[in-house]
Amino acid sequence: MTAAVKNKTNAKAELLGKTVEHIDFTSFDARPIIDGMSNMSFTSRDLGRATSIYNQMLADKDCSIILTLAGSTSAGGCMKLYADLIRYNMVDAIVATGASIVDMDFFEALGFKHYHGSASGQDDKYLRDLYIDRIYDTYIDEEELQACDHTILEIANSLEPRGYSSREFIREMGKWLAAGNAKKKDSLVQLAYENDVPIFCPAFVDSSAGFGLVKHQVDNPKKHMMLDAIADFRELTDIKIKAGTTGLLMVGGGVPKNFTQDTVVCAEILGHEDVAMHKYAVQITIADVRDGACSSSTLKEACSWGKVDTALEQMVFAEAGSVLPLMCSDAYHRGHWKNRAKRSFTKLFA
Repeated sequence: MTAAVKNKTNAKAELLGKTVEHIDFTSFDARPIIDGMSNMSFTSRDLGRATSIYNQMLADKDCSIILTLAGSTSAGGCMKLYADLIRYNMVDAIVATGASIVDMDFFEALGFKHYHGSASGQDDKYLRDLYIDRIYDTYIDEEELQACDHTILEIANSLEPRGYSSREFIREMGKWLAAGNAKKKDSLVQLAYENDVPIFCPAFVDSSAGFGLVKHQVDNPKKHMMLDAIADFRELTDIKIKAGTTGLLMVGGGVPKNFTQDTVVCAEILGHEDVAMHKYAVQITIADVRDGACSSSTLKEACSWGKVDTALEQMVFAEAGSVLPLMCSDAYHRGHWKNRAKRSFTKLFA
């Protein structure tokens, strides 16, 4: 090893010296905090009402709960939180960005880590030279991420060449982990596979998975598996039709949020005019409303599209990692999840 390579290796090891630890919402009881915040004002009161609505979803025996994930909260310390929502039967289906599922959760299931970094104290060109990727103040080893890409390639190469919904492919990822390949137990992807909780990524290739799948197609130009985005929409709409009463717990916005809300309209187009709007909805976001976006519409605005009812909805304008652990801890300790029937929606597609 040359001195230059050795220096670079040492510099990289120094920067990747402290791992991100994922919060355990069962280890503390946030009920007194949420109760107190409910009597405050501004975002505190919004969080209190949002937590109350989430508890109502869990207590409503007819309600199926869909979790939507956008952004980088999994890398930022909420990875165990999302996995535990499956473990304790607190969500029934998930719609997420590909990055949340592959670059973060599946990545750590392979034994890799996310690391403490700096949002402004490091030269990003220098990070690139060391093959370190940055998510605000969190670092990822690019070489490890490429190993994740090649694992996706390996799974794709093992499949029959046909069209797959993202749900089907992610289930194959969970099956691969459960077959003894997981270096870290109890990832979101593996727990979803073992508990028949479907995960959809409607923009799946906009993630580390995309690189592996492109290579799979290039290496097998006439005989490759494909992702079927229309099947994603149809399958999630099938879940909405089957579920009846639904509640949405939405972290961030974007494609997962809009895709999930649109199932009501799709069901109507398919002739199921009796399918109700999503009865409950909570969105945690820092997106602004003044530009007409809010990473898709506000929940009240979504009512005009026939997607979300306005009686039991709450926007919480906060960084999700700072408030979601409190909400989930409160809901866990109130215990409504203990009386919920498991939906096992994956079995709809067996």
